[in-house]
Amino acid sequence: VLAAFFYRALSVRALTDILIESARSSAAVGLVIGGALILNYVVASENIPNIVARELVGLDVHPLVFLLGVNVLLLLLGCILDATTIILVIIPLFLPTCRELEIDLVHFGVVAVVNCMIGLITPPYGILLFVINAVTRIPLAEIIREIWLFLAVLIAALAAMILFPGIVLWLPRAFGYPG
Repeated sequence: VLAAFFYRALSVRALTDILIESARSSAAVGLVIGGALILNYVVASENIPNIVARELVGLDVHPLVFLLGVNVLLLLLGCILDATTIILVIIPLFLPTCRELEIDLVHFGVVAVVNCMIGLITPPYGILLFVINAVTRIPLAEIIREIWLFLAVLIAALAAMILFPGIVLWLPRAFGYPG
C-alpha cells in the first residue's frame, strides 16, 4: 500500500474499491465457513459420522470399495459444489469410517483434496473454467471442449493414488510419518 502511494500507482478511490471488493469476498468465504460450522455442529451432535461408520463397517465394506465410492461421490459433488464446502462439510462425515476401516487419514486427505481440485475444472460449474474464461477471453464452450483430456488424465492419476497409497505416502514416510 505504501509503495502504491509512493509511486502514485494507486489512488485513494482505487484503494477504496479494492478494500470494498476484498470485504465482499471475505464475507462470502466467512458465510460459507459459518454455515459449514453450523452444519458440522448439527451433524456431530446427532452423531451422524459415527452412525455411518458403524453401518458401513457392519456391511463389511472393503476399504478400497469405500474409497472408490467416496471418490465417485466427491467427483459428482465437485461438479456442483465449491471445494471449500466439500472439505468443510462432506469430508468430516467420512473420517470415522476411515478410522474404522483403517484407511490412512493422510492418504484419504490427499486423495480428497486432489478430488476437489478436479472438481474445480469439471463442467458445468467448475469455478476455474470461469476464471480461465475471464482471464483469457476464450469462449467457455471452447474451454469445456478442450478440458476433457485433462480430466481423463487427472482421474487416472486419482485412481492410481487410490489404488497405490504409496504414491501419496512416500514423502510423509520419508520424513518419519509412521503411516
